[in-house]
Amino acid sequence: MSQRKAPSDAGRATIRDVAERAGVSVASVSRVLSGNYPVSDELRRRVMKVVRDLDYVTNAHARSLAGGGTPTVAILINNIVGAAFAHVAKGVEGAATLRGWLSLVGTTGDDPERELALVNMMRQQGVAAVVLLGGAYDYDEYQLRMARFARSLDAAGSHLVLVGRPPLEGDVPATTVDYDNESGAYAMASHLLSAGHRKVLVLPGHSELTTAQSRLTGARRAFEAYGVPFDPGMVRHGPYDYEHGYEAVETSLREGADFTAVLAGTDVVAAGAMQALRAAGLRVPEDVSIVGYDDIPLASQLTPQLTTVHVPYEEMGRVALRAVADRREGGP
Repeated sequence: MSQRKAPSDAGRATIRDVAERAGVSVASVSRVLSGNYPVSDELRRRVMKVVRDLDYVTNAHARSLAGGGTPTVAILINNIVGAAFAHVAKGVEGAATLRGWLSLVGTTGDDPERELALVNMMRQQGVAAVVLLGGAYDYDEYQLRMARFARSLDAAGSHLVLVGRPPLEGDVPATTVDYDNESGAYAMASHLLSAGHRKVLVLPGHSELTTAQSRLTGARRAFEAYGVPFDPGMVRHGPYDYEHGYEAVETSLREGADFTAVLAGTDVVAAGAMQALRAAGLRVPEDVSIVGYDDIPLASQLTPQLTTVHVPYEEMGRVALRAVADRREGGP
């Protein structure tokens, strides 16, 4: 009596082998194995019979670092307590949990060299994907090295996902989940200009970050649209934190800067700016208006509540994880 042999992929069956033998899609096999999706009893029986015949589960665990077993997604974030991208990480982790995946979180500390080192380390660990959160650093060497890591991840069966930053240039195997950063800043600057403000202190973020560059571009574009001269001397670059918002406003007031509004790069920066104005005896918004960016919970907790740009950070995280899962399951 003849016996059917398992496909030979270095002696190991793959999820595609299971799908082909069962006569179903790779996505259907994944749903059955994850146990997180409703499937028919007939489909489950058919897939699990093939899994047993091919000894798929045993082999998958044996090569967990090569992308089988329990997939792991690495989430790299600038600061683990940073409110905005913590919501992206929450979306990634939540979507990963639904699929039975594991999540790792690493912090870059606003250091491009550490970020590159962590991407390389995760590649060596054989993670299913590396999800990078936040703005990219806009200089050639960084972009070239990141593109090289993206190709290296792809060759190792992993994938690079960029969230909240522009795509890498050229034909690079990476997925981008972004939002219209520039238009958000344009809307906020237009809000201030339409209210009659002409002297606006702008706190866009670090000058080398693509996020800050886009927000500054959006603000300048609004000034141009309203026919109001834009004063580069009213721009204060710095990190997206409370301390920068406070210090930028405090220093500007001490130096005699004349402004009636503050356009902050994030809600956290706006909170610091608001406190500095109050410490100087100025009222918000009666004396100086403030707008933010992100629409994190803090924005509605401030008094008065902050006018801000809503960014769907948590949904962006879920979309990022789904993009990786779809690639692994043979989808678009």
